[in-house]
Amino acid sequence: MEQDIINDYRARASKAQEEVNKYQKLSNTYSLFRLIAFALLVASVYFAIIYDNIVILIFSFIALALCFAWLVSRQSRFDSLKEYFRDLKKVNENESSSISSRSNIYDNGDRFTDEKHFYTADLDIFGKATLFQLINRAATLAGITRLASWLTAPATKEVILSRQQAVEEIAAKNDWKLDLQARLLFSANQNVDQFQQLFTYLHVPLNLSGEAWLSKYVKVGPYLLLTAMVLTYFYPGARSVAILIGVVNIGIVFSRSMYIKKADLIAGKIGSILGRYAVIFEKIENESWQSAYLAQMAKGIKDGDTSAKIKELSDLINKLNYHLNMLVGFFLNLFLLWDIRQIIAIENWKRANQQSLEISFDVIAECEALISLSGLRVNYPEWCFPLIADGTGYTLTATRIAHPLINEDNRVANDYKLDNALHIDIITGSNMAGKSTFLRTLGINTVLALCGAPVCANTMRVSVVTTISYMRIKDSLNESTSTFKAELDRLQMLLAAVESDTKVFFLIDEMLRGTNSVDKYLGSKAVIEQLIRKKGVGLVATHDLQIAKLEEKYPDYIRNFYFDIQVKDGEMLFDYKIKHGECKTFNATLLLKQIGIDVEAE
Repeated sequence: MEQDIINDYRARASKAQEEVNKYQKLSNTYSLFRLIAFALLVASVYFAIIYDNIVILIFSFIALALCFAWLVSRQSRFDSLKEYFRDLKKVNENESSSISSRSNIYDNGDRFTDEKHFYTADLDIFGKATLFQLINRAATLAGITRLASWLTAPATKEVILSRQQAVEEIAAKNDWKLDLQARLLFSANQNVDQFQQLFTYLHVPLNLSGEAWLSKYVKVGPYLLLTAMVLTYFYPGARSVAILIGVVNIGIVFSRSMYIKKADLIAGKIGSILGRYAVIFEKIENESWQSAYLAQMAKGIKDGDTSAKIKELSDLINKLNYHLNMLVGFFLNLFLLWDIRQIIAIENWKRANQQSLEISFDVIAECEALISLSGLRVNYPEWCFPLIADGTGYTLTATRIAHPLINEDNRVANDYKLDNALHIDIITGSNMAGKSTFLRTLGINTVLALCGAPVCANTMRVSVVTTISYMRIKDSLNESTSTFKAELDRLQMLLAAVESDTKVFFLIDEMLRGTNSVDKYLGSKAVIEQLIRKKGVGLVATHDLQIAKLEEKYPDYIRNFYFDIQVKDGEMLFDYKIKHGECKTFNATLLLKQIGIDVEAE
């Protein structure tokens, strides 16, 4: 199954490369045609001057300018298609690599690393070789941030179920999903400040001086100049009038250059980018959605005619950019007062639409987060969507649950059952037997489950809980914090959360390791007993067999589990399977012996 999925992605990538080659050839051909058209335009200006015939200039300029514009448009389209298929190839290759090697071209979320968060550091949520690196397919900063927020706190049951339906539907539309990923990939390299600058620009009026009369003049000015130029053919004396109108037109544009530069500085660089987003909105609007989550999201932007409005703004900004070609810009401003015309049109657009644009882009962030989760459903179809349990107790039951960051060939699946109950499970076992991995397996799959994603298990039922981990506690030189003090701070946070939050599920790996063995046992025992009094629920992994004796004192609350080893011919064999009861076999002495240290029995 896995190899079939990888082969499908590779076939898609190969087909995309064929399209890249095709459009590269077409782009090169039209680039040559553009050069020829431009040369003819320059030649027509030369002959018009030589023969002192303005008619040659008028008609050759109009014909060749239209031809040049058409060629530019065609080449631009071919370049866009070439870039799209190049990105589509990257997207498909990335999916293949993600399955085979867990690599990812998208952001790994390292910026969200927080050692003081309830669980993200301990459960490998953000950074290199983490859950975020496995699942993220968001290219925009807003999408990356949205997905990160879903992984840092549980959603409500209603939201989880609605996301599951949306993820399932997107996964069933893998062609659409990959298409949107390819169309959004460009934004991974965009300056994140550009959109903030654009949103600020859209909210601040340009206050173009004389806008009222300029709005009227740009409509009649071109006709005045054209009339004067035609009259020149019949009445040579009209040439001075045509020249005067041309000078006035250029003068008006030059006198408003400050406003043009201001608009160009902020909006000018983003016109083509907005055009890409217009296509993306259109793809979301026009897709047929069945899940309420996606149907409502698409309806919101469709009712607001979002794609058309953004395309309109993109076209206006791109038209303003025509002046970047000095020769084309000069003629456009001479005949049409082009720059003035475009900034007035942009200002009119801003007045009508400035409030809706920023809100609309929130839809893309939401869509990227859903696409990221749906990638798990496509790439790992054997994973399941968990059931979200009700009930006053805690539920976390799973069959064949495994760690999603461990390769399928190496990971070991286990079963676990906590069904609408209140328990603290003590897990004992040898070094490297699997205790810590099992705690992280339950934790990371719970994070996936409570954000609406499929989980690495055959079946799973889970309550909406707040997960708190106590695993990789370490000192901090910057904060002058010892390991023991850091552990106390984490315990204080845990106990406060159990006291105040609803349904806190804790995962503790070797409590109070920063102190001596006597205090470690007494302190751990006291913490567990306090958690029992507060009706806390979770798992505690420990090497201390005395902690397992708490089951005798609290038989209705404490349960014992263990991971063991088998020693055969001096070799340790691990099965990484959880079992009921206390561990009886330990391996520290054998491990020390393997590095040349003999431990004598007392």
